[in-house]
Amino acid sequence: MAVHQLIEALSQLDQAHANMIELAGEKQTAIMNNDVDGLIGILNQESRTLKRIEQLEDVRLATCYHFLKEKGVKSQLKLTITELSRLVFDPDEKKLLTDMQRQLSDKLQHLKRLNDLNQKLIEQSLTFLEYSLDLLVGAPDEAATYQHPADKPGSVRRPGIFDTRA
Repeated sequence: MAVHQLIEALSQLDQAHANMIELAGEKQTAIMNNDVDGLIGILNQESRTLKRIEQLEDVRLATCYHFLKEKGVKSQLKLTITELSRLVFDPDEKKLLTDMQRQLSDKLQHLKRLNDLNQKLIEQSLTFLEYSLDLLVGAPDEAATYQHPADKPGSVRRPGIFDTRA
């Protein structure tokens, strides 16, 4: 019975990660359209979804410990789904568990690729904004504090108007 609870917990985690994938796609569109307000809304939704994923992960851990206790294992180790599946002897339950693991793993990999792409898009946007500001305002080429002209790198110290060595 604990196996079904574990599969249900994994299924809920899978749904939450599917929601994160959908939000990552919306975020990509918002970044490309320069929609800052939309991006802020998406980030708020992501934050709520991440809190939900944390709760579901706690449920999954509790379900794993319950499953281990049901099997007579008194360990508090954080076992992987592959390790837990070795304790499942019913072939149908084992197949359901491994299928859910594979499905969740695929979603996590897809989400990682989307997040990496979104990070690169944001970095490119920031680089473009910095370049645009430099074109409009001009790059700061002089320091705000006094520096003696002879102390500047690449400058040659010249004698003043009067050469006193004559």
